[in-house]
Amino acid sequence: MKRVREEKERKGKERREVVWKKKTKKKMMMMAEMREVDEVERYLRQIRERMERYEKEKKKGKKKRKKMQHYKDMFIDLMGGTMGGTACVYVGQPLDTVKVKMQTFPSLYRGMGQCFTHTLRRDGVRGLYAGTVPALAANIAENSVLFACYGVCQKAVAWVIGAKRVEDLSTLSNATAGFFAAFFSSLTLCPTELVKCRLQAMREVALAEKREPERIGPWKLTRQILRKEGVPGLFRGLTSTFAREMPGYFFFFGGYEASRALLTPPGKTKEEIGFTRTLFCGGVAGVVLWVAIFPADVAKSRIQVAGSKETMRKVVLDIVRKEGFLALYNGLGPTVLRTFPATGALFVAYEGTKQILHSVMD
Repeated sequence: MKRVREEKERKGKERREVVWKKKTKKKMMMMAEMREVDEVERYLRQIRERMERYEKEKKKGKKKRKKMQHYKDMFIDLMGGTMGGTACVYVGQPLDTVKVKMQTFPSLYRGMGQCFTHTLRRDGVRGLYAGTVPALAANIAENSVLFACYGVCQKAVAWVIGAKRVEDLSTLSNATAGFFAAFFSSLTLCPTELVKCRLQAMREVALAEKREPERIGPWKLTRQILRKEGVPGLFRGLTSTFAREMPGYFFFFGGYEASRALLTPPGKTKEEIGFTRTLFCGGVAGVVLWVAIFPADVAKSRIQVAGSKETMRKVVLDIVRKEGFLALYNGLGPTVLRTFPATGALFVAYEGTKQILHSVMD
């Protein structure tokens, strides 16, 4: 009996050992599998982290490239505006001088031809180009800022309306971008244009005050204004400049983009219309601008030349009451005659500079 019992115990012990070994083996296999799973999960986690870092770096690089592209576009627009402003001044300055004289002293001149010949006879070619330095400064400052801000405002308008590209903007959207861009350019234009207008009308002011006209340069005149009127004196007529520039450039860029859209042949873009059509579209834009805002320009010229502190509204009403409504359009003839080739040259220089710089920098 004892031997049987021992045999049973031995067999039971062997069975327990076999079961324990199986369980241990199974447990070890499960642990090994778990370690493998952990290793796989750790490996996958590392891959995910690397992918996330790559995506972040890619996004950061894309954002940086987009920012650099934005600055590059601004620089190209700035240089295009600078070259356009320079071309505009040299083409249109003589007739701009005639315009300012006729606006400011309408009783002295019967017409554009008389004003032109009288100025040429009394002051020579130099008289027709009076105020060229401040005009050049004004146009370069205004147009460089205007076109740089126009590009930025186009992107802002595209973002607001959900357009994917600036090229997809409608004529109205481009005109709106021009309206807002003119706010910034007016701040640079007002002081330089004030000096230009006073230089152009200096002889007539002296005759009205019954004194001998003096020869004076733009820098000396600027110092005189600062000494007598302070910095606010250089911004005389800023409100009327805003009133002229902002709606004016709404029509200016609207007219330009509408003309380009109409003259673009099928299968081509607006940038491919060529020299002659660009010149014509620029001329149309200039005429639309001045016809729309000429009364505000007359008021601005009188405020700046006389150094008046009156509001633009009061000046306009005084002109209408004393001289009639048509007095608000004194000088429109030489302005239209000047602005067509001048703004045509502006846009030819602007578009040409943009194309050259894009080909070099892209």
